Amino acid sequence: MSAFSRAIAAPVRDTLDAARQAQQQGNYAAAFRHLEDAHVLGQLSTYWHWVAHWRMLALAGQHRQWREVRGQCLRLVGALSKTWLGWLPRGNTGGSNVSPFRPMPIRPALKRIIRRAQNQG
Repeated sequence: MSAFSRAIAAPVRDTLDAARQAQQQGNYAAAFRHLEDAHVLGQLSTYWHWVAHWRMLALAGQHRQWREVRGQCLRLVGALSKTWLGWLPRGNTGGSNVSPFRPMPIRPALKRIIRRAQNQG
């Protein structure tokens, strides 16, 4: 696991935990937003990038969001095959509602967390 992956692990886990709590409370929209944040945070790590897409796939499947399920299946392959090459659109939130090739602005709070992890790694 890369130094960045280790440095970003705690913030990504915290965000994944927040997604799990929202899901347990029956709030699909909030759970998915947390997973999008986990995706942005972990996007530079093959492992955390894949985990974020896996969790998106699981959540979509539980809620029978079939379009999202299909999109996440494709994104799982991309996360494994493209992240380590650096072929990813920075800031992309990872959901099927946006092109997997579209860069997006990163919220300042997430940008600070990413920078901190990059400096630690």
